[in-house]
Amino acid sequence: MADLVLSIVMLAAVLLTAGAVVMWRRTGETKQPALMIILALVAIINVLIWTLPSPAGETPLEQAQQLEQEN
Repeated sequence: MADLVLSIVMLAAVLLTAGAVVMWRRTGETKQPALMIILALVAIINVLIWTLPSPAGETPLEQAQQLEQEN
């Protein structure tokens, strides 16, 4: 289930970036597209935090799944 959520977050980040580019080109506005890009970057960083391994070799996502299986 967590893999699905991370995939949806990445898809949303791509769509936010594309939407920001389209909005910037059509309207010339900069504030809202910049905020959309920042939101996409935050989403990507969150996915990286959950999927990058620690020095021990486990990702936080794997640790959370192990804890879920134990309970």
